Amino acid sequence: MLLSSNPNGANEALLVLVHGFKRQILAGLVRTGLAAAEREVVNAGGRPVEVVRVRITDDGRKALAE
Repeated sequence: MLLSSNPNGANEALLVLVHGFKRQILAGLVRTGLAAAEREVVNAGGRPVEVVRVRITDDGRKALAE
């Protein structure tokens, strides 16, 4: 529900370190098309940092609704 509640998705590190998701689970969701992962650069403390943002897809939302 964490991904479905935020249309902008969530940072992969946040999902793994704070919420306890396994990277293998996230990778499986992306492989099956239920989630999408996108690299982006964000500004953290005045420095550019590359992060991976994970978003639920329409197929993922449909699967949750079932």
